[in-house]
Amino acid sequence: MEGVSPKNLADPLLLETIDKLFELNIGEYVALPQLLVVGDQSSGKSSVLEGLTGLPYPRASTLCTRFATQITFRRAPTTKTAVSIIPALDAQCEYAEKLRKWKKDDIKSLDSETFANVLEEVYQLMELGGSENTSGGAKKTFANDVFKIEICGPNEQHLSVIDVPGIFRKTTPGVTTKLDMAMVRNMILSYMQNKRSVMLAVIPANVDIGTQEILEMAEQCDPEGQRTLGVLTKPDLVDKGAEQDVISIIDGKSHALNLGWCVVRNSGQQELKDSSADRHGREKAFFTMEEPWKKVAKDRAGIKALQIRLVEILGELIRREFPNVKSDINKRLKECKQSLVALGPSRETKDQQYKYLLELATRFQRVTTLALQAHYGSDSIFRSNPGLKLATAVVRRNESFSKDVLAKGHTMNFKQDAVDPDTEVTNDVERLGDVRYYENHQDLDDIMEEDTQISLPKAKGIKNWLEDVYTTSRGFELGTFDVAILPVIWQAQSANWDALAIGYINDIVSLVHTFIADLLSGICKYERIRRGLHSVLLDNLTVRYKKSMDHVHFILFVEREGTPLTTNHYFAENLEKSRNQRMEAQMKKSVQWNSQVGDYVKFEAVAQNAATTSNLEHTVCDLHDILKSYYKVARKRFVDNICMQAADYHLVTGLDTPIKVFTPAFVHELTQEQLEMIAGEDVTTRTKRKELRREIESLENGKKLL
Repeated sequence: MEGVSPKNLADPLLLETIDKLFELNIGEYVALPQLLVVGDQSSGKSSVLEGLTGLPYPRASTLCTRFATQITFRRAPTTKTAVSIIPALDAQCEYAEKLRKWKKDDIKSLDSETFANVLEEVYQLMELGGSENTSGGAKKTFANDVFKIEICGPNEQHLSVIDVPGIFRKTTPGVTTKLDMAMVRNMILSYMQNKRSVMLAVIPANVDIGTQEILEMAEQCDPEGQRTLGVLTKPDLVDKGAEQDVISIIDGKSHALNLGWCVVRNSGQQELKDSSADRHGREKAFFTMEEPWKKVAKDRAGIKALQIRLVEILGELIRREFPNVKSDINKRLKECKQSLVALGPSRETKDQQYKYLLELATRFQRVTTLALQAHYGSDSIFRSNPGLKLATAVVRRNESFSKDVLAKGHTMNFKQDAVDPDTEVTNDVERLGDVRYYENHQDLDDIMEEDTQISLPKAKGIKNWLEDVYTTSRGFELGTFDVAILPVIWQAQSANWDALAIGYINDIVSLVHTFIADLLSGICKYERIRRGLHSVLLDNLTVRYKKSMDHVHFILFVEREGTPLTTNHYFAENLEKSRNQRMEAQMKKSVQWNSQVGDYVKFEAVAQNAATTSNLEHTVCDLHDILKSYYKVARKRFVDNICMQAADYHLVTGLDTPIKVFTPAFVHELTQEQLEMIAGEDVTTRTKRKELRREIESLENGKKLL
């Protein structure tokens, strides 16, 4: 690369910076300015590169280009040639490390033999097949790794060119396959799609340009032809009479490209065998003396003209795009860091997994404490998820349970005052009512009891019912009733308590389970971790839910099947009040009035009312008043016990409630297998994290260069 005018050079520092960015694999993430040489295997591409670079490309078919090659020329005080390999981005760690370690920076000269030996060594390192010295084992034919050649010297001009394998349309049995064909095409396209690359489309002049696949690919990646430079080869093989068509292309009259066309004459087979042949001299003579080629513009003919054109193009490209490269690197780096943050803290090791779950459990318990204290303004999570207001939801359900038992807990309405038995109605139409306010969770179906409906209390008929029970159950008692009848009427009158209490506790279980699930979703955005936690927590939660339900059944058994019992003085007061109200109602039937005393009842009327009340009626009324007084006391006690013991103690604020299962202590007791199952990263996340870290490292290093 000598003989190029210094005025055409780009800033050497910018060129060197771009080269170093390529070394850091920045080109995998951000489009970098580059010159790219593309063409068919038979297009003369290697000869063009040999003319441009002065490197003696081997002619052996087994050593044709099987990987991308980056050739960099740099002006330096001392002459030096160095070669190395840049591993592909997706290379395995051990393989990549092996390639990175291989370097040769003391090569005196890359003559044909030395270059062939170096390429042979590269083939072995990249584990490629097809080489003459390859023995045994199935090996790949092409590699995505990049072979880098760096040539420094006082007379070199700054230039960097990337050569990629040539396109081929037919496979070679035992050497290449259709998969290789597709891989090469995709590799070439990946380089050509770089919006900051200038493509040297090498095409033989002795073929129909309109049929060339490489030109179609260039048009596909560069529809406006803004970054495609056409290079025609083999002009000496153009048929007589067809030369003018080729010259028309060079002049831009057909197949016009923004960067134009150049034409070069490569050495023929006989000339290659002659070591003394002057490649540049023969080419110069061809374009100076041969008709009609001597008419081609001097800045478009020959390898020297192509060198100058490439330096101009690369210089302009880098000057124009360098600020954009810096911007893109910063933008990409920011996006990568955001993506890495979105993955959350690393959870690859046991300690990292413990740390993550401990922080999660601590956060869970902090929010739980605030939720139970109803301090909803102390954490923003309550604003984004109102369903976490557990204390409020439980209090609301407690109130509805109390109201439901008051309104729907009894089978028949109690009489509020004495009513003539003849007016009582016993044929009320049955009405049904719901006992649930929330849906069950599917994962709790095994322990949740089926939803049911209850018969709403009958408005009238309680005296007739009590009379029927008494007359069908009495014994030889005189003037009273057997106390054994009280449990019978008590159980019948409180029949709805079972469904109401079970529906209530099922709702509280649903509220608590929803709280746990919603809180985990609020503090942990990773579904895999939530599923793992849910799986491990569920058995522990189910045991506690079952305890609360069992306690409801225990309270129901004691209240409804046990001995009716109370020491509450309100029972006696309520009973006395009911009896007085009944007597007062009877007396009101005999009230008289005079101006001196107002309302009064004669003693004879009192005696007469007492005499007209039958023993049966008196007993039924007494049963009614006792049942009513006891029901009122027992109902309040029952509601309080269900709310305080079964719900609050077992599910909400007790020492061992479901919401206190996921704690730091619970995390410490997890086995290694459970830790990995819950907090371990899946393969996709690990791979993504590894790729992001590698990309961030490359971009950070690239940013330092800028």
